Amino acid sequence: MRTVGWTRVFLAPALTVFAAFFLVPLARLFAVGAAGPSGWAAYVEVLHNTRYLQSFLSTLALAGSVTICTLCLCAVCGVYLSRASFAFKPLLTAVLTLPLAFPGVVVGFLVIMLGGRQGVVAQAGQALGGDPGSAVVFAYSMTGLFVGYLYFSIPRSMLTVMATADKLDRDLEEAARTLGASAFAVARDVILPGIRPALVASGAICFATAMGAFGTAFTLATKINVLPMVIYSEFTLQANLAIAAVLSLWLGLLTWLVLILARSATGSAVAAAA
Repeated sequence: MRTVGWTRVFLAPALTVFAAFFLVPLARLFAVGAAGPSGWAAYVEVLHNTRYLQSFLSTLALAGSVTICTLCLCAVCGVYLSRASFAFKPLLTAVLTLPLAFPGVVVGFLVIMLGGRQGVVAQAGQALGGDPGSAVVFAYSMTGLFVGYLYFSIPRSMLTVMATADKLDRDLEEAARTLGASAFAVARDVILPGIRPALVASGAICFATAMGAFGTAFTLATKINVLPMVIYSEFTLQANLAIAAVLSLWLGLLTWLVLILARSATGSAVAAAA
């Protein structure tokens, strides 16, 4: 009984903070969503609105493509870096994790410096004798947003894969080779299943981050049709608080479902990836 009493004492501050900074704002947001002209029907109507539905689909496609590309790159590079030994490995690892120190606005600025109208790609094309009017400019589009999201998604996924690859049992790989398995078969049947929890966990975090990231999209262009920008536009430019609240809740619900599915597949590994 005494243990139960102390447990309640220690849990009380945590529950208070949880209620004050999560449950109450979430409940208020839910109520604001129903305060518009359509009432509670707004939660269904946004799914039938062409503009909002298109932003949903664009955001899903962007987050999905970023997640797939990130996992493909990190699966290969993470396993290699966890096992290779060369002089500049610590420096290379530090460089790969550098984007973790940059906020979304800085990442957007870097994308502009790469693919903007005066960016490296455009200037390289002009230096090679290209027409200035036909310079390759991708920073202010979904392509630029994809590059930016990929840039800050790689580090945390890379670190998670490297940590998991370090713990793989090398004897299983040696046994597979002894039995005649090819290098591809070893990677497919031994290494990939071993790092699968890390891939699922980091992929869930990558997807969730790409779904809700705002700073990079805002820096590149305010008219990019992704859900965070649509929510920002409804809230600030249109003063449509109800629709902004509804879209925010749908965005949060979708992201939460992805994290729940990943957690059910990998257990506590999702939390470790964050």
